[in-house]
Amino acid sequence: MAVARPRRTERDDSRDLTKRLRDHLGTAPTDRPVVKAAYPPYDLPNVHLALERWFATDGRSYELVGMRGAQHHGDLTLGDILEAAHRYDRFVIGAVDYAHPPISPDEELACVSCGLYLGTDGDERFALLLRGPADEYGRNKVEIEVLAQEKEFADRLLAEIDALVREHNVFRGQVLSFEGSEFGHGLGPFRFHRRSGITREDIVLPAGLLERVERQVVGVARRREQLRAAGQHLRRGLLLYGPPGTGKTHTIRYLLSHLPQFTAVILSGTSIQAIGPACALARMLQPALVVLEDCDLIAEARDYGGGEQPLLFQVLNEMDGLGDDADVAFLLTTNRADLLEPALAQRPGRVDLAVEIPLPDAESRARLLTLYGSGLGLGKEITDQVVTRTEGTTASFTKELVRRSVLIAAERESARTEPEDVRAALDELLSDRDQLTRRLLGVRGDEEGPTGADDDEDD
Repeated sequence: MAVARPRRTERDDSRDLTKRLRDHLGTAPTDRPVVKAAYPPYDLPNVHLALERWFATDGRSYELVGMRGAQHHGDLTLGDILEAAHRYDRFVIGAVDYAHPPISPDEELACVSCGLYLGTDGDERFALLLRGPADEYGRNKVEIEVLAQEKEFADRLLAEIDALVREHNVFRGQVLSFEGSEFGHGLGPFRFHRRSGITREDIVLPAGLLERVERQVVGVARRREQLRAAGQHLRRGLLLYGPPGTGKTHTIRYLLSHLPQFTAVILSGTSIQAIGPACALARMLQPALVVLEDCDLIAEARDYGGGEQPLLFQVLNEMDGLGDDADVAFLLTTNRADLLEPALAQRPGRVDLAVEIPLPDAESRARLLTLYGSGLGLGKEITDQVVTRTEGTTASFTKELVRRSVLIAAERESARTEPEDVRAALDELLSDRDQLTRRLLGVRGDEEGPTGADDDEDD
């Protein structure tokens, strides 16, 4: 028994997707093979720019058209769309969809998020569908599908696009971070950050400590060719540990500011589950830094895939899987080295330098007061008093002390911060009635010691 074909409705032929493709290709579009490639959702600007560069070559051109039709087409392939357009008129030509993802801390790029390129390459005629991520439909990737006369041409086109994505990647040399998705799937927001301009004078650490850190990270980067010639690996791991408030994150920011050619990928907390994509990005864009902040938070957390191993083991395995020739540095910070040590001991060699960032001693506290209070003209007498009374406190405590001193001076309508303002601020911060404030700024309670500290300047 014959099945009746659905009746076509009268409409403008200029919007007929099947006719437009047939006119461009010279044959029925459903007779041609379709080849596809997929990229992570954050790669939309890279794929968009790669297509623009590919078509910019002499002898190539394209016409860009959009599609309108079935609302939920995120899970349909290009073949499905063409079949639905041909048999059921479900898709017609419409406006091209655009997205505006960031490509730097201050710049966005208008990218095609759903568009059909009717392309030519010499005598070759083909169609290419580019679709970006559409979270509302659950498609969490960038897809390219190529409809061509020969599969070999489509394969070659996709390979050339992929090479351009890698060669001209907008993430190269950027500082960026993965952040958790509120829907619990995918990689969530992908953010760009400004590279700080922290100088050596902004770092207050015990003598010789910063030099060790620099040699491990910056020194290897500067001597990469000599190390390679000697058969030595470039991959390295640095762990900064110590109580909160000692400047671990501040030190990481200093390293980032002195390696401007390095791509830096920052993961923190639950976003460390994106260690696989982060390492893949670092491998592609090396030289690179992978920053894993607060690793103690995942030392006992289990992999979301249902495995028995802590998530930290996955991190260590990814580090090991990069290979000795990868110019990638892993920078880990933790407030609880006791939680990390068992996992690190079971996976030796991933971290080859562990440096304790201690609480600032008297000399360091005096330097911190000078650093944060520069321009206030504080004399030696008040500096010595502050140093004596702040034993066991952290840089964040000193920073807040200076800010509160300036505020007290402003409240009494003074343009200058006097020693009496500093003493008043110090009395407030160390008073019993402000015990919670003191703890939040890193000062331990009396039961834990006379003015200890437990907060991090930048953590």
